[in-house]
Amino acid sequence: MKKVLFIEDDTVVRENTAELLELADYDVVTAANGKAGVAIAKQELPDIILCDIMMPEMDGYGVLQALAGNPETQQIPFIFLSAKTEHKDIRKGMDLGADDYLTKPFEEEELISAIESRLAKVSILRKFSKNQKVRTEQPSQKINSLSDLREEVRKYEQQTYKAGETIYEEGKQSNHFYFVDKGVVKSHRMDEYGKDLITSVYKEGDFFGNTSFSKANAYEEYATAMEETRVYAVTKEELKGILVHNSNITLDLIDVMGDNISGIKEQLLEMAYGSVRKKAARTILLFSQKIRRHPTQSIRISRSDLASVAGMASETLIRTLSDFKKEGLLEIEGRNIKLLDVEALKKMS
Repeated sequence: MKKVLFIEDDTVVRENTAELLELADYDVVTAANGKAGVAIAKQELPDIILCDIMMPEMDGYGVLQALAGNPETQQIPFIFLSAKTEHKDIRKGMDLGADDYLTKPFEEEELISAIESRLAKVSILRKFSKNQKVRTEQPSQKINSLSDLREEVRKYEQQTYKAGETIYEEGKQSNHFYFVDKGVVKSHRMDEYGKDLITSVYKEGDFFGNTSFSKANAYEEYATAMEETRVYAVTKEELKGILVHNSNITLDLIDVMGDNISGIKEQLLEMAYGSVRKKAARTILLFSQKIRRHPTQSIRISRSDLASVAGMASETLIRTLSDFKKEGLLEIEGRNIKLLDVEALKKMS
């Protein structure tokens, strides 16, 4: 049974809301003012705190600041319940670090849904943290930039070529993606008159090579070392694995490729977009499971919660939800999300 601390100076509101929460199977402790609420929070360490703003002794803003400065209470989800409805008041509460803000009077369902959403977020993040600790037993470095990618590629097969030596030939099976560590490489092909045309030149730090992740694919040109050259070769399956687990660098890779590897661009974009959709679908399903509602019932989730758990920008999350809505996977009304095609979301995740 989850413990809720409710800090409210109005006796009637405090007792009625406490009874409502107890009927919803929560263990409820109450405080009649902000100062008492801070003391009880430190003693009881509840799973979530509901707090009024206008109170004697210490107002709700003071309560939040006091708890945020204590290592034992700073991670407890905090929801303001207040009759103050002006945007500046709501904004102040959220800027101070509140997780949610409900205006009085509120519906029972709205309150329970807000609590469930906050508790679900905490549960999901704790599970992620636990899984992360398990994975650190076999650490793998996160690739956050192209510099990191270049260092990662240096762990793969090293190949050296003298000036004039061919790295790959037109028409041969395309298996690798290359990184130039030293030297210069030209890509070239023969025109209809037999003249050798240079299509691109790659210097130290550049990527070139495989133009598709498909299995049956051939090189469309030659690649030849123009001087003594050292490259690192990564198979397309190895590269795909790197990008799937580090989708944040795919767009950076596209930017530096220019027109050099045009064939791979759309696939990289699809991979990056597919990763975003997968994260969004998985996170929505996780919240639905944690809140323990029937999958097709509406669940109240803030976009910032979804985004933070999914590990993406709020703007990206909102665009993805909009796409899901257009595709008939879910309905959105305010902060409520109703899943329409659970199986499709499961397949995506």
